[in-house]
Amino acid sequence: MKDKTMRTAIITGANVGLGYETALDLTGQGYAVVLACRNPEKAAAAKERMLKRNPWATVEAMEIDTSSLASVEAFAAAYQRRYTTLDLLINNAGVMMSPYQVTEDGFESQLATNYLGHFALTGRLLPMLLQTPGSRVVSLSSLAHRWSPIQLHDLHFQKGYSKRKAYGQSKLACLMFAYELDRRLKEHEHRTLSVAAHPGLSDTNLAQHMPPMLKWLSPMIGQSAVAGAQPTLYAALSPNINGGEYIGPNGFQEWRGKPIGVPSKDTSHDERMASALWEKSEEMTGVTYGFTQLQQQKSRKRQ
Repeated sequence: MKDKTMRTAIITGANVGLGYETALDLTGQGYAVVLACRNPEKAAAAKERMLKRNPWATVEAMEIDTSSLASVEAFAAAYQRRYTTLDLLINNAGVMMSPYQVTEDGFESQLATNYLGHFALTGRLLPMLLQTPGSRVVSLSSLAHRWSPIQLHDLHFQKGYSKRKAYGQSKLACLMFAYELDRRLKEHEHRTLSVAAHPGLSDTNLAQHMPPMLKWLSPMIGQSAVAGAQPTLYAALSPNINGGEYIGPNGFQEWRGKPIGVPSKDTSHDERMASALWEKSEEMTGVTYGFTQLQQQKSRKRQ
């Protein structure tokens, strides 16, 4: 599917907005890019637009719906049949403040789409990531990670739904996952890096469910999708990344600006909660990461 010397990247939700701009930039830097999208027609149109900009690029559109565990499993299997390496996995796809819905797996839709699907995808592709020198996982969080705690007792809001809190919880989960994944990778002496990023206030299609006033204000106080993609690209490509960082804009309230390491709320660093969320996520998705087994295999190869 590609020149064996090319670096490879998967970007979920890459047909529009931040994902599209991230993928377009990576094609210009010589990556073989997989547009991992829910809608095949929109993904094909995005691929065509990219090839008009960069005719020499290597771009493939593949179907995935991160709200569906079956779709995630099918995508991972298809990718592993086509490719032998994975340099970048960018967990970008998401929905924001959508009306209450339950997925086919019985999960609240924002948690499923934004977090659980990416948890499962990363786990299924982890062996390939570990075999690729210099690989990274970039998880997209948000300023909204401050809006809600992790409700381990009611992750799916069965006791009363708040679309704002559900979105906040999903993005806090993405951030805590990025931190916890990096801790576990380092603990088992793997060189794959896990990094988190957020785009500030970016004018993208995610705003479709926001209140009209906020949708009107967003383009004026925020930034374009091109600018909003810069923290993700910095997290993915910067030589100064060591794993475990959180990258966002450097401007007022982190709304806009150049990418830089930014702080996150104290509870995002709660290792006990992160471990509990991890165990719950493995239980819900049926995907286990098997770090110990992978480390044992690595040790045997050294011997």
